[in-house]
This record gives sequence, structure tokens and C-alpha cells, in this order.
Amino acid sequence: MDRFRPEHFLPLTPVAFEILLSLAEGEQHGYRIMQEVGSRTSGRITLHAGTLYRALARLLETQLIEELSERPDPESDDGRRRYYRLTAHGLAVARAEAARLESQVTAARERHLLKVRG
Repeated sequence: MDRFRPEHFLPLTPVAFEILLSLAEGEQHGYRIMQEVGSRTSGRITLHAGTLYRALARLLETQLIEELSERPDPESDDGRRRYYRLTAHGLAVARAEAARLESQVTAARERHLLKVRG
């Protein structure tokens, strides 16, 4: 098995997928990721700092994301912030996970667990 195939990383944890979803819109710093996830999920998912940074470390280790060496606006930015972005491989994994979840939702609708959208 090719360890770089996106399917090798599936299923993603909900936290990892939420981070990849946040970074799909562009580079962000850790605190902004926490805010974006909370906002997008209407508070159903709250990432705490420890959880976020452990997940970011795993995503960095697996090369699904990378830390930026340059800051977007160094003059007006807090120097303690670390910025992250998806790698091409991370984007492929995020897309594969979204497709996997979509197939599960389709199956749930076919079995009348969810309403069919009309």
C-alpha cells in the first residue's frame, strides 16, 4: 500500500478534519482556527488550545499541513502567532474525507435516517 495515498489517512478524527476545513480557505494562525471552527459549527465544536496544538503537531508530522516561515503582515502581527496552511497532500486527504463522509450521509438518507433534500 502506498502510504501517501489519501485513503491511507482515513478516517480523520473530527478535530483533524475541522482544522483541514479551516485551512481550506487559506492560511491561518492557531487562534483563528479555533475561532473559525467555533463559528462555523455554531459552537457545537469548541477547540481548546491543548487539543488544537496536539492536532496541529500530528498534522505537521504527517505533512498534511505546513507552518509558514513568513508572516502575512509582520508589522501588524503578534510575533508569537504561528501560521499554517494545507499542503497539496493535505488538500487531497481533506477531499477524500469529505467524499467518504458524503457517501455515509447518502447511505443514511437512503435508510431514512436523514431527510432527503428536495
